[in-house]
Amino acid sequence: MLKIRPVWKATELNRFRELEEKYHYMGETHSGGDTLRLVIEDDGEWVAIMVWGGACYHLKHRDDYIGWPPSLRAQRLKLIASNRRFTILAKPGERRNLASQCLALAAREIAGLWTRKFHYRPLLAETFCDIEHSAGTCYKAAGWVPLGMTKGFTRTNRQECDFYVPNDRPKTLWVKPLAPNALELLNARELPEDCALGAQGNSDGVLPIGKAQRESLLDALCRVRDTRDSNRTFHIGGMLSIVVMAMMSGANSVKAIARFAETLDMPQRRELCMPHAKSRAGVVAKREYKVPSYVTIYNFLRTLDLDDFARKLTEWMSAQEGTLPRQLALDGKFVKEVMGVVSVVNVENGAPVAVAPVSRKEGETGKCEMPVGRRLLSEMDLTNALVCSDALHCQHDTVRAVARSNGESLVQIKDNQRGLLGNAKAVVKARHPVGFKKK
Repeated sequence: MLKIRPVWKATELNRFRELEEKYHYMGETHSGGDTLRLVIEDDGEWVAIMVWGGACYHLKHRDDYIGWPPSLRAQRLKLIASNRRFTILAKPGERRNLASQCLALAAREIAGLWTRKFHYRPLLAETFCDIEHSAGTCYKAAGWVPLGMTKGFTRTNRQECDFYVPNDRPKTLWVKPLAPNALELLNARELPEDCALGAQGNSDGVLPIGKAQRESLLDALCRVRDTRDSNRTFHIGGMLSIVVMAMMSGANSVKAIARFAETLDMPQRRELCMPHAKSRAGVVAKREYKVPSYVTIYNFLRTLDLDDFARKLTEWMSAQEGTLPRQLALDGKFVKEVMGVVSVVNVENGAPVAVAPVSRKEGETGKCEMPVGRRLLSEMDLTNALVCSDALHCQHDTVRAVARSNGESLVQIKDNQRGLLGNAKAVVKARHPVGFKKK
């Protein structure tokens, strides 16, 4: 009977590496990060060895299969375990179906083995099959899913101008869900407790929208009126693109926007028309681009024409409808020291569809969040839409604005609205659950 276990002892690790170097066409694995070396035994005899590690950073077919946007992929990439090496030690034809049996066994056990070692549970397995060496029949027999061919690129040094370089060796990508609802969990708003530790990936250099949208966003924001008197080192379109994408990624302060800007790699900075950096000797570094500092962003936002910015951004969002992630929820975000916006966003993917500038969160007049949000909703066509909002917007006039725009409302009620909360509880208590049959 086949059994699978990790290899821990130094003597076994040496044997493992020697066998991998001898029998696998790619030689010994040299991988960093979370790595698990497994041996498959039959009555104590080693019949196969495997190396599992972290997932590939970006695979179009895999990310489309999961339904991941770039930011979520960066955060949850560790929830995918990649089978880096799979080496059969038995002679060819000596044991029929051994490869598929080993793969099926590994898919059943890898989640538990991985959790015991790294304290989080992976939800999906991935691997590659080199078509020059194997057709991948054993993966198909073991229930793995083929997602198509890779483009034949290898990730290279982040500091180089090109993030990926061609290797002229496209491979077949295979995946195997490690739980019945793996795809649902990978996209869930809240992860199971035993997966949460794995959702701590590095999102540096990951932008919330695709290249085509970034280009059109830059073009739209270049048309915002520039109110700066001096210090125009950074073009207004690039500066505002950084601000918008930072806020899409969850930034709520000038410091967070500045940190987001620092994570951009050189190709992304060049794409956003950032100026060339200079060395200490004052020489322009042609492949190095600088981003605005905290002080530069702060001073820029203080003089920004917020009304013109909001108009241009809303026009861009309307033009991108259907190509951006979308949601219908009313919420305000504030860059605490300087500015704020109230947004209507698409609940399914979090992309804004309309925005307006606000000056304060609390208050019922002027440019406070509540009246501005109400006006934004009243100007929209909310047919067949459910608008969610927090307790701040639990107001009669806001709900009426949604209804007049042909939408429906879902609002939170807190204890400070005791009468309304009491009425809601009474309504819930009086209604029977769905499927209830009165005897």
